[in-house]
Amino acid sequence: MLYQRSSALFAEAQKYIPGGVNSPVRAFKAVGGDPIFVKRAKGAYLYDEDDNRLIDYIASWGPLILGHAHEPVLNAVIEKAKLGTSFGMPTEIETQLAQLAVSMVPNIDKIRFVNSGTEACMSAVRLARGYTGKDKIIKFAGCYHGHSDSFLIQAGSGAVTFGSPNSPGVTEGTAKDTLLATYNDIESVRALVEANKGEIATVIIEPVAGNMGCIIPSDEFIKGLRELCTQEGILLLLDEVMTGFRLGKGGAQEALGIDADIVCFGKVIGGGLPVGAFAAKTEIMSHLAPEGPVYQAGTLSGNPLAMAAGLAMLTELNNKPEVFESLAKKTAYLHEGLDSVLKTKGVPYQINRFGSMISVHFTEDPVVDFESSAKGNNDTFKKYFHGMLENGVYLPPSAFESYFLNDALSYADIDETVAALKKVNL
Repeated sequence: MLYQRSSALFAEAQKYIPGGVNSPVRAFKAVGGDPIFVKRAKGAYLYDEDDNRLIDYIASWGPLILGHAHEPVLNAVIEKAKLGTSFGMPTEIETQLAQLAVSMVPNIDKIRFVNSGTEACMSAVRLARGYTGKDKIIKFAGCYHGHSDSFLIQAGSGAVTFGSPNSPGVTEGTAKDTLLATYNDIESVRALVEANKGEIATVIIEPVAGNMGCIIPSDEFIKGLRELCTQEGILLLLDEVMTGFRLGKGGAQEALGIDADIVCFGKVIGGGLPVGAFAAKTEIMSHLAPEGPVYQAGTLSGNPLAMAAGLAMLTELNNKPEVFESLAKKTAYLHEGLDSVLKTKGVPYQINRFGSMISVHFTEDPVVDFESSAKGNNDTFKKYFHGMLENGVYLPPSAFESYFLNDALSYADIDETVAALKKVNL
């Protein structure tokens, strides 16, 4: 396939936009080459500026569960836009979407809409701190919760050390309140809790990780985390920006059988438009302004276009819960097909899958946390990514990202994907 128009557009973009992109992973730094510029999309397919058709396995990084330009969502946005695009005032549709979301998700009474997953996680941590009166948080290496300062922290030299900033602009003062644990290792969390007794407000986690590839929590780990938080008076904060309304109507809480104290949502709740949300029981949410002292605000929060798209998306998912089973079956079929081909390629690999999330890791050892994910052979991944792209399949341009299937994908599309892999030289 030729990507001449995309390459030209990227060269032009770099003159005016840092790195030529508005989100770093789009720049193809991890895989090399120039990024693909999209012109349009429909169903399971992307069409780039050179008119190549690509089978899409990112679904706008998760939210397009029913496919691109899904008619009910598209029509809802168009009709709402005719009435005005933004008011900065309350609208009825905000309450309608809130009612629906609360009815679908366990353990929440109230929800606050914001403009992104980053904003949702940032605000949820502030709420947890305000509610508990404690300052410190625990996060897990490899979990991404947006680019708020508190989350851009890397590991220290031991299990109970403070983290340190891994981005210029994040202060040591911010870093000292963020403690870093190891995913799927409950003992690493216990050590941090013991070393910081009575000081931890919340543990924030991707319940099924998607930012170090798809990584599944062990039952012992996730249930142990819930028990530990309850024993120590720590709020368990599930970042369901990726998993919410994707792994089931009730998200990861439902899929894993785990109760959260606070839940964050992202793009799905806006049908793919820029939106996020955080939610909890009334006792916790009542601490938010204007009802309580914890301040959070946003001029465009709950904007009518995102609310209309989200209401259309969640209504369809609520009325057709079989879509989650359909997606899971398609993902299992993809897993089987990739496995059947990769075992003939002579390279070590692991495939992780949960629901409609899946990832391939080119390593011999099981991938259960960030350290094991980082052992993957990135040179092999580059060959894999570009080989699939050359054969009309668009995968996440990073070995540390989950694939997200959409239900517009047909079994024929998956067969085409598997056939493409047969042509790739690893």
